[in-house]
Amino acid sequence: MNHENVYAVVMAGGKGERFWPQSRLSHPKQLLRLIGNLTLIEQTVERFDHMLQPDHIFVITNQDYVAPMRSLLPRIPAENIIGEPVGRDTGPCVALAAAMVKAKAKNDDAVMVMLPADHVIRDTPSLLQVIRDSVDVAEQGSIVTIGIEPTFPSTGYGYIHCGKKLENPSSTQFYRSEGFREKPDLETAGKFLEEKCYFWNSGMFIWSEKVLNSAFRKYAPELAALQDSLYNAALKGKLIDQLAIEFGKCRKISIDYAVMEKVDNVVVAKSTFDWDDVGSWTALRNQIRPEENNNVVRGLHEAVDTKDCIIVSDAKHLVATVDVQDLIIVHTDDATLVCNAKSAQKIKDLVQQIGSKPELSKFL
Repeated sequence: MNHENVYAVVMAGGKGERFWPQSRLSHPKQLLRLIGNLTLIEQTVERFDHMLQPDHIFVITNQDYVAPMRSLLPRIPAENIIGEPVGRDTGPCVALAAAMVKAKAKNDDAVMVMLPADHVIRDTPSLLQVIRDSVDVAEQGSIVTIGIEPTFPSTGYGYIHCGKKLENPSSTQFYRSEGFREKPDLETAGKFLEEKCYFWNSGMFIWSEKVLNSAFRKYAPELAALQDSLYNAALKGKLIDQLAIEFGKCRKISIDYAVMEKVDNVVVAKSTFDWDDVGSWTALRNQIRPEENNNVVRGLHEAVDTKDCIIVSDAKHLVATVDVQDLIIVHTDDATLVCNAKSAQKIKDLVQQIGSKPELSKFL
């Protein structure tokens, strides 16, 4: 594999509303030190230290987060960290990434590794091996997505139906994709787990710019037009100006709906590494060893008859609990969240409700 023609693109524009009240509009999830001593964006970029040069790594975020990300990631060229003027989901984000990569590579054979900024992966060598093998497959004209073998019947992830196993000389197993499945109900998720031919959709994709652009032109011509416009602007040093003009006019659409569910050349790479999608506070259970009574605690906590709780504070503020179970309690300087652990996904609804009240906007 020729690393000179491989580029990593980290999608880091989300607000992380399910991690409120720590995650705020001015300080989103990817800038938090939720797991370990590094922020999620630093951990994501660090994984490529032994594979790619810093100028082959791009970060696409919200324009409000560009400055802090440039500060956190000083080795990446400033022009490689770019902010969207408005969120339009992953479809336009990928079109922007393709324009930047093509302008940087000066050819359309460059291979793009697209990945989110909020995954926790500790086995970096295995991840990079799967990516290297996937790049080789992508160079042959396939679109590769990395599938995660399910460990329980999750209703929070999308799934990929895997078909025939493909002959491949690498250590990574590849399968022909038989299609994507939306987040299922519990009964359907149980069937997926039993059938053993469904993987979780990790949201990590590997494709050549040429193959992606061809898919855009066939299935999402508005994204092809966006990529062309931004590419031409990038060549003239006018990318930021053109981005401000074009992005607001884009339809909000995910790359899954725009392309992945329509193309017929998708290949699934089976992951061999550990993986966790840090989507809500309950994800801390997978990363932090529980204390007595199965409580996951960060910060000061004292309890009587408290179990199965997730409690997040700091070294200066004591959270004390008595006779409670299955709660998420998160304390910050100006807000405290108390939530049933089974309702962690509803925190996003709460944030939207807070946002609808002008007198509470300072808490967003």
